[in-house]
Amino acid sequence: MKHFTATEAKNRFGELLEQAGNEPVAIQKNGRDYRVVLAAEEYERLAKQNTVRPIIKELHKRSMERRREVYEALAK
Repeated sequence: MKHFTATEAKNRFGELLEQAGNEPVAIQKNGRDYRVVLAAEEYERLAKQNTVRPIIKELHKRSMERRREVYEALAK
């Protein structure tokens, strides 16, 4: 698994998205893994296996809806 610091993730967001398409990417904050970014296909695969709890799916959906413009702008 590739690792980015939170600052690197912010400054190299496009690269982070590309890497997450190949393998999960851990984002570290204060030296500890804080979040993991993974490809949508991998997320869906895990969701179908019921490895992702329903609350996590709902929170992800809300986050994507609220921040869609930000995600799209950063991905350019």
